[in-house]
Amino acid sequence: MNIAVLSGKGGTGKTLVSVNLACAAERAVYADCDVEEPNGHLFLKPEGRKRTPVTVTVPDLKPNLCTGCKRCVNFCKYNALAYVLDQLMIFPEICHSCGGCMLLCPAHALAQKEREIGAMEEGQSGTVATLTGCLNPGEESGVPIIKALMEKLPEEGTAVVDCPPGSACIVMESIRNADFCLLVAEPTLFGVHNLAMVYDLVRLFHKPLGVVLNKCLPEENPAEAFCLENGIRILGRIPFSEELGNLNSQGRIAVRENARYRELFQNLLKEVTKEAAL
Repeated sequence: MNIAVLSGKGGTGKTLVSVNLACAAERAVYADCDVEEPNGHLFLKPEGRKRTPVTVTVPDLKPNLCTGCKRCVNFCKYNALAYVLDQLMIFPEICHSCGGCMLLCPAHALAQKEREIGAMEEGQSGTVATLTGCLNPGEESGVPIIKALMEKLPEEGTAVVDCPPGSACIVMESIRNADFCLLVAEPTLFGVHNLAMVYDLVRLFHKPLGVVLNKCLPEENPAEAFCLENGIRILGRIPFSEELGNLNSQGRIAVRENARYRELFQNLLKEVTKEAAL
């Protein structure tokens, strides 16, 4: 079962939920798809880490063949090519790797080459196999790295995907093959706004979903009210706790440190499994 854990913004507790959910299972795979700022490894501290570069295909100019027809320049909607002073210029950093320029070139002056945009790291943390995506600074998109991570997920067993925050293309790629989407929400009006954003996104993909409320306090919870108004199943509640905050700030995994939190996340995993089977 592939469980995608989402939130509308950073800081809601998405990684806290993802890491502890993976550790609550007997065996699991944890995939950190927050490729711009992966931090699951700070908690899991995987051993035997293996790094695999992730590349994309970009055009490579053969200057002696270029006739200056500019068909490639006119085709590219991302302005990754320009013809200046009788010379074709290529800007690989903004190329989207569609390959159209190479197909259109009548003189076959454009070949292809690989360009590294980041890497995927594999490791092991106890019973949890870890996959971490790392996007190089300044790169246009982390989608190719997330695709590489998704290809590594097992067809059987439990996989927990720690999605990027928000609702951009990288989030869509993270949930494309999800069996269930778990939305993490804070008990604030701002938290409700971000919960509504990812709720709408998951519904577009027709994915089954549920919500876990984090940082819960005794007083009124706007995120809970939103769930009740929209008929969204609340699968768990994580209390606002100084103890949990201290564990998290020290990079320690609550499930491995505290029996109470182990029971909480095991029950959450059971609820998710039950909902996914419906």
